Amino acid sequence: MLAYLINLGVLVGINAVLAVTLNFVMGYAGIYSIAHAVFFGVGAYTAAFVALHLSASLFVTLPLAMLLAAAVSVALALPALRVRGEYFVAASLGLQVIAVTVFSEWKSVTGGIGGVTGIPPAELFGRAVAAPAQFLVLTLACLGAVIAATTLLLRSAFGRSLQALRDSESAAQAAGKNVAAIKTLAVAVSASLAAVAGVLYAHYIAFVNVESFTLDTSVLLMAMVIIGGTGTLLGPLVGALLLMLLPSLFSFMSFLPPTEISAVQQIAYGATMVLLMIFRPGGLVGGNARARS
Repeated sequence: MLAYLINLGVLVGINAVLAVTLNFVMGYAGIYSIAHAVFFGVGAYTAAFVALHLSASLFVTLPLAMLLAAAVSVALALPALRVRGEYFVAASLGLQVIAVTVFSEWKSVTGGIGGVTGIPPAELFGRAVAAPAQFLVLTLACLGAVIAATTLLLRSAFGRSLQALRDSESAAQAAGKNVAAIKTLAVAVSASLAAVAGVLYAHYIAFVNVESFTLDTSVLLMAMVIIGGTGTLLGPLVGALLLMLLPSLFSFMSFLPPTEISAVQQIAYGATMVLLMIFRPGGLVGGNARARS
């Protein structure tokens, strides 16, 4: 039972990192993306490739994964400079589709549909972080670092510019803000921090393939942010915890046929989203808990 709870804790922590980083652009920049799983995948594949061919040290895999994810984010930042709202969602969907195709077909790096196996455990200060309990501590430490980094950025002049852009792009531009630079940097920061989750995931599971980085994952991450509360500090954490615990709760419902559990989960997610939009559009945290700069 303890091993199960530790495993669940690691997965919740990884998804919380993704939700926090997606909220950075959704909640504070007003940039709605359904391609966040792309940067999750870039981080995971980079960690797998580097760990297998160079070093499994987090001091090597993390910086490289973050740099590569930030570079790939330019493909998302460029349409963000020209479009907004639902048009940007469509642009991010295009990136998601392209990325899944690349992950599936670039077999020399990603292993194709079969994925990459035998990824060694993460190393920290020359020691392997192999025990599940140790990895849980590492995951929570990374989550804390990501929360601290995003909080500091939001309280800086850049963060205030980001929120001004969210409230009114035209007004921010009239006030002398460099809209293009702010959008590009926001997407790059979000992407690079999302890669941290990918690195953790690759080292923990020791196997990565394209099935973990599809559109379904991006939609689930968006649901975590919306259900928890966009533009809040606690919202993404609450959303990640809730949506990661629900599958576990359903699996304990013996009256549900195993083949139907996935369908029931999807119905529950959808119903929750609809009810929140009607009765609490700000999310479970929302309203008074909204972060102030």
